[in-house]
Amino acid sequence: MNDGSQPILSLRGIDKRFGAVQALSDVSVDVRPGEVVALVGDNGAGKSTLVKIMSGVYQPDGGEIVFDGRPVTINGPKASQALGIATVFQDLALCDNLDVVANLFLGHERTKAGVLDEVEMERHSWELLQQLSAKIPSVRIPIASLSGGQRQTVAIARSLVGEPKVVMLDEPTAALGVAQTAEVLNLIERLRKRGLGVVLITHNMADVQAVADRIYVLRLGRNSAEFAIGEVTTEQLVAAITGASDNVVAERAARDRSGSPITPDAIDPYAVLPDGAGGPGHVSPDPDQERDA
Repeated sequence: MNDGSQPILSLRGIDKRFGAVQALSDVSVDVRPGEVVALVGDNGAGKSTLVKIMSGVYQPDGGEIVFDGRPVTINGPKASQALGIATVFQDLALCDNLDVVANLFLGHERTKAGVLDEVEMERHSWELLQQLSAKIPSVRIPIASLSGGQRQTVAIARSLVGEPKVVMLDEPTAALGVAQTAEVLNLIERLRKRGLGVVLITHNMADVQAVADRIYVLRLGRNSAEFAIGEVTTEQLVAAITGASDNVVAERAARDRSGSPITPDAIDPYAVLPDGAGGPGHVSPDPDQERDA
């Protein structure tokens, strides 16, 4: 039995190629019980590919997956769920025309004497939502009537129906307001307290610093960095994500901190800036136009 010191889920040297594109190369990740692991990176870093490998959508071309101390092969989403890995994708995959109960047990309906056991499903639905301290007015209202935060709550509650050991959340706070985001972050804390391993995929650094215990940074399909939450600043995290340590902006910031003067000759006008580095409305210069000028 895992006492929490050993990873419940380990990925070692994971490779994945799509034709000529190497999406993942030698990626390793550990997730322990009762721990929130944030997986961050820029667009195209390989986060979604890695999540789909863990959830059985894709199979890796190389590497090893170890679950609860034994090597496993995840041949599909059902195999992932059978192991105890639940995934809440960004689109939530909820049916707007069905009520909360029907969505929670969609594909896992409880039956009695050959007919749906509505009473048992409703009872278990309330149990799941109460465990998460969810603010859902009724389990018999259509999903279409719920707010974004409430929908995310239902999707997370549905992931717990099979009593998983690991829950993966793909951009759970995307497009949510401040109050709804706080509600979802509270849900993540409750998953941690239940002893589940949680994998959080997000672009929101505030969310990461609010709930994560450890952070894995992916860049160009590789492990770029690993941080404990108490040992990293937002600036260091963004630098690892963007590769800003090799960028003129980072060089200028370092010179500013050292007190050395900055001369025009010290700045490369054709250096690639990270998105937004030039401030609102900034447009990076076109090298060809600059040279023509």
